[in-house]
Amino acid sequence: MFKIKRAFAIMLIMLVALMAACSSSTGNDATKDEPKESGEVERTDIILATTTSTQDSGLLDVLIPMFEEQQPYNVKTVAVGTGQALEMGSRGEADALLVHAPDAEQELVDSEDVVNRQKIMYNDFIIVGPADDPAGIKDAAVAEALTKAFDAKATFVSRGDDSGTHKKELALWKEANLDPAENGSYVETGQGMGSSLQVAAEKKGYILTDRATYLAQKDNLGDFEIMVEGDESLLNIYHVMEVNAEKHEKVKKDGAKAFVEFMIAEDTKKTIADFGVEEYGEPLFFLFE
Repeated sequence: MFKIKRAFAIMLIMLVALMAACSSSTGNDATKDEPKESGEVERTDIILATTTSTQDSGLLDVLIPMFEEQQPYNVKTVAVGTGQALEMGSRGEADALLVHAPDAEQELVDSEDVVNRQKIMYNDFIIVGPADDPAGIKDAAVAEALTKAFDAKATFVSRGDDSGTHKKELALWKEANLDPAENGSYVETGQGMGSSLQVAAEKKGYILTDRATYLAQKDNLGDFEIMVEGDESLLNIYHVMEVNAEKHEKVKKDGAKAFVEFMIAEDTKKTIADFGVEEYGEPLFFLFE
């Protein structure tokens, strides 16, 4: 009788232990599969390849948080020269592009590497240099200014990075029928706009820059002034576009489309139009009517 009771007690203990184990396992699974809290949205990373001028001017510091607040995407910004940004697009290494080299952009449109290209904004290029203006280029036409700087062998700093600004600079030299490399005072930095402006200021040289970056950086440049501005050839146009997901399978199509639509939305346009007014007394970018 004692043996029967003892065996029954052992079986009862084993049964309780087994039930506890099952309960624990079920609890763990329930925790693992527990849905996200109501209202929590899964976010996806997208890559924006853009120019250093949109970053150095501070514009992206305003626009990206706006976009991320409105959409379930986190933007990973790669700020490089426009040439590099376009190469990333042609290889499907970015989801959206924000660049300013219209002729080079058109090549990607023609090759169907990008779609939904939208004209967003513009500002202008300017030539800046030391206030004492050693080559006497102030207020000259662009070709005349470059010729004077070339003949005086004045230091001229170039980004030299295949960016939109670099492409524009080379086009202006070509229009002036000059090869800047023949001038022993021509300096290529291989860097972005902000860094190249610093080099030009340190060397007391001239440089082509977009107005937005110059205004954002001028307090750090010392006695550095605008020398040439207002020429029609100095217009600086920005486009935004999606990298074609039909051609590049890794592209996040929905995220790219959402970013382009955000850039052409009325609230975004107003933000762009107002950007810089309070701090500099003038907008850094202008909208197309």
